[in-house]
Amino acid sequence: MDVLIVGAGPTGLALGIDLARRGVDALVVEKADALFPGSRGKGIQPRTMEVFDDLGVRAAIRAAGGTYPVGMIWQDGERVGEHQMFDPAEATEDSPYNEPWMVPQWRTQEILAARLAELGGEVAFGREVTGLTQDEDGVSVRFADGPDLRARYVVAADGGRSAVRRALGIAMTGETVDPNPMLVADVRLTGLDREYWHVFPPRGDGDGFLAICPLAGTEDFQVVAQFPEGTAVDVSLEGVRKVVADRSHLTPDAVTELRWSSDFRPRQALADRFRSGRVFLAGDAAHIHSPAGGQGLNTSVQDAYNLGWKLGAVLAGSAPESLLDTYEEERRPIAAQMLGLTTSVHRGETRRGDATRQLGLGYRGSSLTQETGEVPGPLRAGDRAPDGMLGEVRLFDAFRGPHWTLVAVGVDVPRTPEAIKVVHGASQASYGEGLFLVRPDGYVGWAGGTAAGLKNYWVRAGL
Repeated sequence: MDVLIVGAGPTGLALGIDLARRGVDALVVEKADALFPGSRGKGIQPRTMEVFDDLGVRAAIRAAGGTYPVGMIWQDGERVGEHQMFDPAEATEDSPYNEPWMVPQWRTQEILAARLAELGGEVAFGREVTGLTQDEDGVSVRFADGPDLRARYVVAADGGRSAVRRALGIAMTGETVDPNPMLVADVRLTGLDREYWHVFPPRGDGDGFLAICPLAGTEDFQVVAQFPEGTAVDVSLEGVRKVVADRSHLTPDAVTELRWSSDFRPRQALADRFRSGRVFLAGDAAHIHSPAGGQGLNTSVQDAYNLGWKLGAVLAGSAPESLLDTYEEERRPIAAQMLGLTTSVHRGETRRGDATRQLGLGYRGSSLTQETGEVPGPLRAGDRAPDGMLGEVRLFDAFRGPHWTLVAVGVDVPRTPEAIKVVHGASQASYGEGLFLVRPDGYVGWAGGTAAGLKNYWVRAGL
């Protein structure tokens, strides 16, 4: 096979979808017997919604979730005030998705898995990786059960305790964000409405906060509780009932069902490398975040989105092997930036707003980016390509699919290879005047006032 993807979380499934639509022979393997059952990563940021639009799952994600509720602060059984969890933002023509969308992680994974199956892809469950070896032609992967598998490339999307990363000997550098352990659980309960995210601040007796959030699109609530450092967190039904009763006005039997639970200590860490030969790290295998700000799942999906088209181009023989070097070059700095952001949000130093929507991230400093305009306009090479109308064409509609797109605004359209889709018009405010070659992942790879140098770029990019 061409690519073996280890891990059927959002990262591995998104990469599987992107490769499947490119006709790449890929398999997703997962050590568990089923998809992850919990809600841990529940926020879909606007930039990830754009990615999901391209991958063909936006409508299903929208239908499965809802907006985040306003926080309601409680004290001694009384409502004492509302708290805005996110800075508001208006949808605009160039950014049609303006707010985080809540979908429990288990539901996001179901939607991605269904899309993968629709494209002919597959997830093999019960396949735990125990080791691997690689040579100049490919990678051989060993499993606890079942035969070894051989692939030209392997992508480790197997989470923060990645077996593949450990087998490669790649270290992670990081720190504990908060020494206080946390409980997260999906429950059914009575006694609280679903209009608010209910927050019960610490009472001053040494315990931490309690937050109970209705999970959009379900009948469940997500319970999050903080405990003093050194506490052994009880993740059983009785343990969840106790913390809810101790820190709110609810009685223990208000929690009627425990559907999933886990404990964790918020930390941040970054893999020293994102690539070792023919093996790549993506998602939590490459970077671990505090859940504050909803960046982990989103950064992970965008790792897959960056890597997918590059693997597809190299495997098709249209791009040089060196294109794969730009994955770590582009994604590791972004991951480092997001780690700093999530830590800042966790510590209350940064609001959830423009930075957490991820629309401003880009690759201006990448070796794959070329800006040739003498006086660049509002959009530069390396930036996210905005949506909007160009003549009668909506740009996101033009971008959708595994191709490159040349956007020509107010200039002559040069002859281009068949692999490049061309859209043109007289004016577009978000772009300014010029030529903009948009990569398959929605970023401007090359920009200029004329076509001078464009051909050299698309030859280098494998077009």
